[in-house]
Amino acid sequence: MVKKIVNLVIFLPLAVVLVLLCVANRQSVTLALNPFRPEDQVLGLSAPFFVFLFLALILGLVIGASVTWATQGQHRRRARTEAKTAVRLQAEADKHKARAEELAAQQTVAYGRLPAK
Repeated sequence: MVKKIVNLVIFLPLAVVLVLLCVANRQSVTLALNPFRPEDQVLGLSAPFFVFLFLALILGLVIGASVTWATQGQHRRRARTEAKTAVRLQAEADKHKARAEELAAQQTVAYGRLPAK
């Protein structure tokens, strides 16, 4: 229930702002990719301005996520290594525990009941 309320409080105003941004920036603009001849239509793209705004936002999110993922690679590698080590040590501890229980059972059988502490 709280998650739904938080989503409404955050995403509803964000959606309203985005719709207003789209409505306010409907005019068509040309993105010229040729810096020497901007009037050249071969390397130009015409679209409403909000399309370019959204593309810039999406591109920024993708680049930011990629950089974050790349810089955290060493931490993921360390976590994988430590997880493998933990599994190996847990298996070794289980093996030693089983061996200790086996020896305790053999000692109980051989000497009768062990004295209480």
